[in-house]
Amino acid sequence: MEPIIRLEHVFFSYKINEQTSVPVLKDVSFKIFPGEYVAIIGHNGSGKSTLSKHLNGLLKPNSGDVWVHGLNTNDESKKREIRQAVGMVFQHPDNQIVATIVEEDVAFGLENIGVPREEMKKRIDEALSVVKMSDFRKRPPHHLSGGQKQRVAIAGVLAMHPDCIVFDEATSMLDSFGRKEVLQVMKNMNDMGMTIVTVTHRMSEAAEADRIIVVEGGQVVMDGSPREIFQHKDQLTELQLDVPSVSQIAEIIHKQFPNFSNDLIQEDELVSEVVRLGRNTGGNKAEQSQATSH
Repeated sequence: MEPIIRLEHVFFSYKINEQTSVPVLKDVSFKIFPGEYVAIIGHNGSGKSTLSKHLNGLLKPNSGDVWVHGLNTNDESKKREIRQAVGMVFQHPDNQIVATIVEEDVAFGLENIGVPREEMKKRIDEALSVVKMSDFRKRPPHHLSGGQKQRVAIAGVLAMHPDCIVFDEATSMLDSFGRKEVLQVMKNMNDMGMTIVTVTHRMSEAAEADRIIVVEGGQVVMDGSPREIFQHKDQLTELQLDVPSVSQIAEIIHKQFPNFSNDLIQEDELVSEVVRLGRNTGGNKAEQSQATSH
């Protein structure tokens, strides 16, 4: 299978002035394949947001290459094709809203690329349905909640029919309810075959992905499934990163009961393992109480 996005030995620095530049990305290489759900994590200043902006050519490497469907992001003549293939949703919902009515906002990108009106109406309907905002299509965006605004922004990107959507800290400005709304939309789109890349500092969000890329000092230092990554608790702590609370609880119980799995990352897994432990202890109430108290 050919990757959608391929990075090869990418270096990037922000130029401060004529004499000074700050290196941010250092020899970054990886591939993202169709249908993947990838989380890029790292503490503040690790380079993860700068990295995300390279995935569709918003930023371009000082050296090395980024390829999208075999198109090099350094090729200005391919910029439109690249950005239609890889869409982006950013941190601040209000900064992405450009129209005074929801459906007009979703139509904005389509109008810019000259999509015929009948096709445009079809895409708007489909995109609003996917993000569950069809009932709000005639509403002014400023009357919506943060999570709803972010879903409108997603619909605008989705209507462009990208192959991949990159979410750059897209839930960080939302309350818990809005965050759940957006995460559910991301999961639903991935279930439909959309490739998702999310940049986040929330380990619970990263745990929902199929694959995690850990960035530190502008370099990829870990790359694997959530279950693999969260086994390296000491290394994550050194990188100023937490592990999901489920993993922490599982580790505590595992220390008391060695046959209790310590590689859990989802709440339902934890509940099932506690039930299994209870059954295997033969009804020993003291042991069961000790496990559940943790």
